[in-house]
Amino acid sequence: MRLILLGPPGSGKGTQAQRLVHKHGIVQLSTGEMLRAAVAAGTPVGLQAKEIMANGGLVPDEIVVGIISDRLDQPDAKKGFILDGFPRTVPQAAALDELLKKKHLKLDAVVELRVNESALLERVETRAAETRARGEEVRVDDTPEVLTKRLAQYRSMTEPLIHYYSERRKLLTVDGMMTIEHVTREINRILAAIGAMEPKPAKTPPAKRAAVGVKTGSKSAGKAPKAVKKAAHAARKGGKSVSKATKKPVKTAKVAFAGSPKKPQRKQRKRSRKSELNARSG
Repeated sequence: MRLILLGPPGSGKGTQAQRLVHKHGIVQLSTGEMLRAAVAAGTPVGLQAKEIMANGGLVPDEIVVGIISDRLDQPDAKKGFILDGFPRTVPQAAALDELLKKKHLKLDAVVELRVNESALLERVETRAAETRARGEEVRVDDTPEVLTKRLAQYRSMTEPLIHYYSERRKLLTVDGMMTIEHVTREINRILAAIGAMEPKPAKTPPAKRAAVGVKTGSKSAGKAPKAVKKAAHAARKGGKSVSKATKKPVKTAKVAFAGSPKKPQRKQRKRSRKSELNARSG
């Protein structure tokens, strides 16, 4: 499963990304964390990024794409990933498409969490008021003023991605104003509908398993029951056997062999009797 989550600040992307990570065993790829990791590891791309950041510049898209490329080659990303913080612009999305094409990977979906900006601002104002009421300091990045600026930036830079991915039939929109649980269920539902999630193998009924076993030549296939085997063995010996299945004696036929002295033939006795009678009458 390879996903991108889109949505303005405060839409719940981080929460939903973590839930998908835990449910499906995929990794969340944050461009900020990947940049720091590449710099710390001293990779060629990381060293380029380090020099640019040290001079106070913005890391170019090609370097960010190079860092993402290195990260996708790591074993834990083989099962799937969620991109967090990238792409932010249409050129970045086009660069990502080219990268995935070179790696023979396919982006499954872009999930947009659509929210009401007025409701987001009210939410932040309420949270800030509650924080002040507790005597705590409000975070600088958690105020209506900062959120207003971030929303404006999202509309100008990132919102065009909605049209970009919609044209490519990758966009799936979810109402982000629902409860967290409802949003999670809806995301899982639409991912299952498009086949992005791996289906669980269906359990085969016992009766069907038995039938399959006989057809495929399992150990039990073609074997006669023990009771039948014992009866056949007893028949060969000319004795009796008890069937475990019925608990009743299994009678076996005694075979009379031709010419046996123990059983005179009835016809011979009749002939001898007739000869005696003829002799007496004569």
